[in-house]
Amino acid sequence: MYKIDLNCDLGESFGNYKLGMDEAVLPFMSSANVACGFHASDPVVMEKTVELAALNNVAVGAHPGFPDLQGFGRRNMVMTPAEIKAITIYQIGALQAFCKAKGLALQHVKPHGALYNMAAKDRKMADAIVEAILAVDPSLIMLAPVTSQMYASAADHGLSAAREVFADRAYEEDGSLVARGKEGAMITDAQVAAKRVVRMIKEGKVTAITGKDIDIQADSVCIHGDGPSAIAFAKTITEVLHQEGIEICCLADLK
Repeated sequence: MYKIDLNCDLGESFGNYKLGMDEAVLPFMSSANVACGFHASDPVVMEKTVELAALNNVAVGAHPGFPDLQGFGRRNMVMTPAEIKAITIYQIGALQAFCKAKGLALQHVKPHGALYNMAAKDRKMADAIVEAILAVDPSLIMLAPVTSQMYASAADHGLSAAREVFADRAYEEDGSLVARGKEGAMITDAQVAAKRVVRMIKEGKVTAITGKDIDIQADSVCIHGDGPSAIAFAKTITEVLHQEGIEICCLADLK
C-alpha cells in the first residue's frame, strides 16, 4: 500500500489583502503549512486558518519565513544563524499557541520561500532551523527535500524529517527546484502534475526540465493554494491518487 501526505501553504492573507483559496483547497489536504506572520498572515488569519484546518481534520504545521511581508518571503536575506534560529523559534511558538488554544497539536515545520531555498543549500542556515525546531519541540517533523542540507541536518541532529516533493514545480537535474523566473518552472496542467506525482510515489522518478529522469523520494506532496488553478490541481491530484490506490494521510500517520 502506497501512502502520501498532501500539504499546502495556507493562511497567507494579511489584513484586508486576500490570498489563496484556503476554504476550497483544505478539504483535499492532509497537512497545512500555516504562515506565521513574517512573510504573510496576521494573528486573526492564523487563528482562522487553524480553525479551518481543525474543521477539515487537517494536521497543522508552521510555515516560518523571512521577515519580508512586501516581498512575500521570496527575497533572499542576509541573516546570521543566530537570527535565523530566533525568528524560527518565534514563528513556531506563535502558531503553536493558536494550536494549543484550539486543542490541536502542532505536527510539523516547513520553512517558506527564500528561507527554504537558501537553507536547502546552506548547512549553517539548515542547522539553525533544525536547532530551533528541536528547542521548541523535538517531536515535530521537518518538511524538506531529501537532497537538501535541511534534510541532512535533521538526520544528523536526530530530528524526524519527511521528504517533500512539488506537484506544480519543475526540477533541475540535481533535484533542486527550477527557479520561478525560468521558463518551464511551473507545471500548469493538472493532469500532467498528477501523473508526475504518481510516478514520484510509485517509481521514485521524475523527469527534470532537461528531459532527463532523476531519482526522487516522496513522503509529502506540496500543492500550492494561491494559483488560479489551485482547486483544479487539488481535486485532480486527489482523484488520480485514489484511482492509483495511493492512500492520502497526514505525516504523523505515514509510518
